[in-house]
Parts: sequence; C-alpha cells; structure tokens
Amino acid sequence: VGVGVIDTGLSPNQVNLSYKFDDYYSGRYIQKYGTYIDSNWYWSNNLDGPNDRCGHGTSCVSAISAPNNNSGMFVGVAYECNMVSYRGTSDVVLNDYHEKKGVANALIGLGNRNDIKIISMSIGYPWSIGRVKDAVRYAYSKGKMIFAAGGTSTSYTNWYGVIFPASMGETIAVTGVEEQTAYNECDVCHKGSEIDFTFVMERSNNHHQPVLGYESYSSNYFGGSSVATASTAGIAALVWAKYPSWSRSQVLNRMKYAAHFYPYKNSNFGYGNIDALKAVRGY
Repeated sequence: VGVGVIDTGLSPNQVNLSYKFDDYYSGRYIQKYGTYIDSNWYWSNNLDGPNDRCGHGTSCVSAISAPNNNSGMFVGVAYECNMVSYRGTSDVVLNDYHEKKGVANALIGLGNRNDIKIISMSIGYPWSIGRVKDAVRYAYSKGKMIFAAGGTSTSYTNWYGVIFPASMGETIAVTGVEEQTAYNECDVCHKGSEIDFTFVMERSNNHHQPVLGYESYSSNYFGGSSVATASTAGIAALVWAKYPSWSRSQVLNRMKYAAHFYPYKNSNFGYGNIDALKAVRGY
C-alpha cells in the first residue's frame, strides 16, 4: 500500500528513510518531492526542494513507515508500506501564499498517482483555504483516504476546535489523547464534533511517541495531533494491505468497527481509539 505525506519534507540525513528503507522488505520504495517555494514574492517559481528543514515532516514519515531494522531504532506503524513525501510547506501552519499553493499542488500530485491510496496531513490553518479545499476534494474524488490533524497549538488555545482541513467532510480528522485516562485530549491537542478518531500518544508524564530523528541512528519524541494523525494513517495502511481489493469506505468502516465508541460517535473524540489488530483481522 502506498501512503503520501504532505508536510515539511524529509530529512536527507536519515538512512532508515532513504537507502535502508527496504532492507527487510525488498522492493518497497520511498520517494520525496517538493512543491513549496521559499520566497516572499508570490510570482516566484523557484521550488526549494524535497528536504525537511525543521524535522516535522521527517517525524510524520517515520511514525507511518520507519522500516524494520537491526539498529535498535523505532519502527513505523505500517513498516512495509511504500511512502511518498511531499514538502508542500515550510511549517505546520498554512498561512503563507506559497504554503497554500504548495500543499494544493502536492494534493493534486498524490491524487493523480494510482499507487497512493492514503494521504496524511499533519498541517492546517484555523480558517478554510479555498485553493486547498478544492485540492482536497480533487484527491478525494480520485479515491484517496485523507487523514488530517484536528489541531495542535498550546494548552491555552486548544479550546479552538478542529482546524482546516480536518474540518472538511472529505477528510478523516484525528486528535491525540492521554494514556490511561477516560479520553482526555493531550495538553496541546484540539477536540470537537468533527473528530473521527483518536490515538494515544501522551503519557501522564507528558512523554510522547518515539520516532526516528533527523540524523541517522538518532531518535526523537513527537507529539500533538500530528503524530496521532500519521499513526492512524498507518493503521489504515495495515488494513488496506490486508484487503487490497477493498474500497476506501470499506477500509474506513472496518476502522470504525474496531474503534472504542463504535457504533456510537463521541461528541469530542469521534469513534475513539482504534484497536489496530481488530481492524486488520476483524475480531
């Protein structure tokens, strides 16, 4: 199964996300592209390449697809999937003209690929962006399952609710919750009626999920609705790999069936946490 990530790009220095990506499962591939233009001038057309400059995109790709390895490093949820990374933005907040354009072009690019079934977007903006909305709808019309982060900000602003594009009906909105609690959103995670699923990514001591670091043989901690979204996209990849002939709606229905609140939907946390094993095997 192919997964596309639209974010800040991919580290050029992490060997487990480059030439060691297929060490254990020969033939799987990872590709990276750039659609973001780093310029103050809206008419500029100089793409700045596929490489991550802040680490966020690398963490998202790692959470989904980090390979099985013998170096003691973190393994992704869907560690046999194929991965296509797009640097569509310089950071997670889509407030710049070129970020909006870059993300929209990445959605169109992934939408046009037959090998990509799932798109993960741990990025967004408080308000709707017309260009990105059209591109989401285009990718959706091509059968893509699109996961989007419910929102990550601060403990003072997480009251805001679900951000765009997770607020769209065409996307599957995900947020993060704390471990061993009766559904408390993580310290900086947003919640709301548009949320479809949750993912446990924060311990009581505020420790978060480990991922591969920017440099080879390094690790990092990754939190917020960003890691929750990427990890849930990974679960979708596990299900779709098991049932490759299934439609998007069949995969989504199986994920709902395997979630905590099913057949009901919680007003803030959607169907809740997904039992990945139940989602894959059906019981």
